[in-house]
Amino acid sequence: MEKIKKTESEWEAQLSPQLFHIARGKGTEPPFSGQYLDFHGEGVFLCAACGQELFDAETKFSSGTGWPSFYQPISKIVVEEKTDESFGMIRTEVTCSRCGSHIGHVFGDGPKPTGQRYCINSLSLKLSAGKN
Repeated sequence: MEKIKKTESEWEAQLSPQLFHIARGKGTEPPFSGQYLDFHGEGVFLCAACGQELFDAETKFSSGTGWPSFYQPISKIVVEEKTDESFGMIRTEVTCSRCGSHIGHVFGDGPKPTGQRYCINSLSLKLSAGKN
């Protein structure tokens, strides 16, 4: 996979202000506000910044946390995990491995079979071939 490298000015020109804040500024959308929170259809979720496939809708589950949650990415190579010590807590940040955009965090309190909860911003995602 070829990495996408752009300057922050190039990203800012390409992305909406809201997506730029989340993807490049490591922001978070308000809980219970995202368009994919209650989505239960079929499809593949792509990185909204670069289009890389990230999550299959079949792995999405209702976590009650206010953000779309998945128990695993399409492949371990499509996301990168980094320690995030912001806001006085230690979490694991999840970024798109292709463009480096922040998409959310992963926690170890998810369902079987992985026990993982990838808590992802709706604005970081774009649905491909979805059926609602």
